[in-house]
Amino acid sequence: MPRPIIIGALALGLPLSALAQGHDHGDVTLYRVFVADHAQAQVTAFDLDDPEHRHDFATTGQAKLFPVAGGAVVAAIQSDDDTVHFFRSGIAFHDHGDHSDIEISDPSALDVTLTGPRPFHLVSHDGKVVINYDLGGYAEIVDEHALSHGEAEIVTFPQARAHHGFVAPLRGHWLSTVASDARVEDGAAPPRLGLQAFDEAGNPTGDLATCTAIHGEAFSGAYLAAGCREGVLTVTAGAEGPEFRMLDYPADLPQGVTTGTLLGSSGMQVFLGNHGADGLVVVDPVDEPHFRRIELPFRRVDFVLDPVRPANGYVLTEDGTLHRINLLDAAITASAQVTGLYSMDGHWNDPRPRLAMAGDEILITDPAQGLVRRVDAGSLQESGQIELGGTPYNVAVVGGSGISH
Repeated sequence: MPRPIIIGALALGLPLSALAQGHDHGDVTLYRVFVADHAQAQVTAFDLDDPEHRHDFATTGQAKLFPVAGGAVVAAIQSDDDTVHFFRSGIAFHDHGDHSDIEISDPSALDVTLTGPRPFHLVSHDGKVVINYDLGGYAEIVDEHALSHGEAEIVTFPQARAHHGFVAPLRGHWLSTVASDARVEDGAAPPRLGLQAFDEAGNPTGDLATCTAIHGEAFSGAYLAAGCREGVLTVTAGAEGPEFRMLDYPADLPQGVTTGTLLGSSGMQVFLGNHGADGLVVVDPVDEPHFRRIELPFRRVDFVLDPVRPANGYVLTEDGTLHRINLLDAAITASAQVTGLYSMDGHWNDPRPRLAMAGDEILITDPAQGLVRRVDAGSLQESGQIELGGTPYNVAVVGGSGISH
């Protein structure tokens, strides 16, 4: 059973409705949505309470979107076009203990652009944004506080070899994936060996922790977790430096099936990961059983965790059905048809729906229909549609509740 652990909502840029309750005047709840088109080099921003009022931003290419700096900024990673753009979300929170103030302005493009060979994994943690350049052999570290003020304080973190990996901060240490230096054929990616601690200059400060084919990373509570061929590797900050522990896949899970994408809960210490094309796995980094698998009726399209109701997650399967997952029970508790069919055959980046949370709603892009669907998280019934045209694809949501002065 996952152990509940309370984490400050403000620090994670999560909805703050609980903090705003009890105030009679000035309460504001606002969710701002950013949607990247699959075919056009464009990001569109709008507010859920006024979706017809929109802001369009040009990008270099197709973008994957990440809220960073507590939701004050949205990063747009354009892997195929070697570019990263940043947008000021126009929503900022200021903590005052018993409540948080909210400042609202129009979204805008920041005069900060990063370029490098194939940016891909982005990690936001400990006040830093870290972007790995898969074909560059390095990562760039950006200070989130400076970024939220439109400034770029960038440090380059060198890696021994270019590879598809990530770099993550952990209490003064830097954890980087490590790839083999064995000769590979032209165009082939070097095999990934594991995770190792370094200082900011890229000097090793610890031994390599084996995690073959390491992929996917997430934070929850005190833990960083990453998927491996052997199991899931967890890392915590110890007195002498990062402490690694491998959680081996148990014998009762399907053999040869691994986890490569992990989401970390913000309300309790637990992870939800993929496990094969038609499964999810709840990972408890502390208590046994560490793995509990959820069998899906069809292949998985996308999944998301609910920051307001931490026991819940949601997964869309290729038949167009949205399923509510209970992480405590590791079970599907409700299902409803929400989109048409989206086969998982074909390229991994073909236009398929993506999910994001906005308070009591699940937002689902529907690329084939050119719209965003609004689904009530309680009933799983559609509550509205936002027609965008084009091919809406990746989506990110920022905002929540606070006191406006």
